[in-house]
Amino acid sequence: MTASRPRILIIEDDDLQYEIYAEALEGFELTRVTRASEGFKLAAENPPNVILLDHVLEGGELGLNNLPEFKELLPFVPVIIVSGALEVHQQLDALQGPRRADWYIPKPVDVVRLVNTVKKALLECGETEVIRQFEALERSKRVNADDLMSRSTDRLSRQRTIRKQLEGSSDRPNISGLARQFDVARRTIIRDLNELIRRGELPAEVYPEKEGAESEL
Repeated sequence: MTASRPRILIIEDDDLQYEIYAEALEGFELTRVTRASEGFKLAAENPPNVILLDHVLEGGELGLNNLPEFKELLPFVPVIIVSGALEVHQQLDALQGPRRADWYIPKPVDVVRLVNTVKKALLECGETEVIRQFEALERSKRVNADDLMSRSTDRLSRQRTIRKQLEGSSDRPNISGLARQFDVARRTIIRDLNELIRRGELPAEVYPEKEGAESEL
């Protein structure tokens, strides 16, 4: 029985560009879509090992605008941005922040660089990276890996719920009420709100930084 080949989701609307990918990456299992919105559905049903994401897509979709949603859906799947339409500041933005891409490759594509980057992503990122980090933490006795995963999952789930509850509301959040709802300390809710604001998932007006500092006193 042969091992399954690594799956690469290619989000690219240019036929010629895809032909280059198909030839360079013939040893991998490739799936192609021309819109990011199509990629979400496929990625949710059958998560790929790597995502190649163009910026300017069919229907006027922009790859970078959809990057945060891909990282939320598949936080441990490496994303490689491949585009010739990004300014320098956009390239830097794509590689920074909690929901960043892992690599940026400019067009026209250097196929040797492309193949090497894909191989490096498969070797160093995804589940391999998570396992390596947890093993290091276990060895150092700083934290139990299962506990870390559980707390991280709980935090993200709590933040998603808070975001949904506050979306469209003009009222300031009830910190004490949220703390009771999730059975956590007030400072934990304040930290969640600040993280949501930093990631752009909530407007800054929801919980001004100055007010947050005063509430922690």
